[in-house]
Amino acid sequence: MEALLAAATALPVLRSSSSSGPNASPSSIPTPLNPPFPRRSSSSFGGSASACRRRNEGRRLPLVMASAAPQSSSAASTATADAIPAKMKAWVYGDYGDVGVLGLDEAVAVPEVGNDQVLVKVVAAGVNPVDFKRRQGKFKATDSPLPTVPGYDVAGIVVKVGSQVKSFKEGDEVYGDINEKALENPKQFGSLAEYTAVEEKLLALKPKNLDFAQAAGLPLAIETAYEGLERAGFSAGKSILVLGGAGGVGSLVIQLAKQVFGASRVAATASTGKLELLKSLGADLAIDYTKENFEELPEKFDVVYDAVGQGEKAVKAVKEGGSVVVLTGAAVPPGFRFVVTSNGEALAKLNPYLESGKVKPLMDPKSPFPFSQVVEAFSYLETGRATGKVVIYPIS
Repeated sequence: MEALLAAATALPVLRSSSSSGPNASPSSIPTPLNPPFPRRSSSSFGGSASACRRRNEGRRLPLVMASAAPQSSSAASTATADAIPAKMKAWVYGDYGDVGVLGLDEAVAVPEVGNDQVLVKVVAAGVNPVDFKRRQGKFKATDSPLPTVPGYDVAGIVVKVGSQVKSFKEGDEVYGDINEKALENPKQFGSLAEYTAVEEKLLALKPKNLDFAQAAGLPLAIETAYEGLERAGFSAGKSILVLGGAGGVGSLVIQLAKQVFGASRVAATASTGKLELLKSLGADLAIDYTKENFEELPEKFDVVYDAVGQGEKAVKAVKEGGSVVVLTGAAVPPGFRFVVTSNGEALAKLNPYLESGKVKPLMDPKSPFPFSQVVEAFSYLETGRATGKVVIYPIS
């Protein structure tokens, strides 16, 4: 077990040379069972969120770049089922608001494991727009009770399994989106912690060629990209236009459309500095949205995948009888919106494409951020300038 917890093999990750541009990723989350802490106030975490906040106001801390060389996961503790601590570090907020409500609590109870769940020692976690929209109270009516440990995406090591779990055992390296539905009673306890409890059906084995940081940036984005393409009826021989092709979801839509679904032609939009990135991802046509209006181009597409909220323009670029997938903003017919369903089987189905290198994770050049800089990571994500995914690593 200790060797498994200490080892994480890394291969080169696809990385943009630019650090600005749209990063529109959507959402996905389920119900909490046996919450690991009382629901009344942030004092249940061993202190108020403001008291335990670890912020460095007035200056930007140095960022840790992901290496293309083999990456060690020695930051993952050597916890086993017999040595799981009672308390752990976790980022917490007890009130809705901006990044200032986030605080690092070092005495949060390790969550209990349900019969259909595994306990994961978190090695890396991805952050997504749905995380900060939840923190801002955008769907508080269907949210789980405060206080909250945020985080949807996780990559880590199984250290305990529930009695009904069949697919995983202690020591397995896994990844996934821990919430089945993004907006429906999401877990009170998320992945920005040293441990998290996750239903078996939401996880898959981590691709062997990816390190934990690379894997942590994938689940929510790749599941959203894949489900959107399926819902649109996309198939071999069809054409697609991806709006926001350099973002966390858009970059994966381009690759899946080409490598998994067999697109005949892929076009995508981005700013001037990211056009070559779009081509490297597989786009046949890279459109500079700062210089061209994509909706005025004579070419129309079978599917338009709008990851940036331009629904009214998107419908002008689709062929008659085509589909428009809308992740944010208004959906104008034939456009439609959906909330992704977390699904470990979908990840397992896509693993061969990741392991063969046909589909590659795209990590923002500023990633990964260390666990101490979760506030800085969210502040950066909320600028909308990230290219690819923002990841927290190592979790310790």
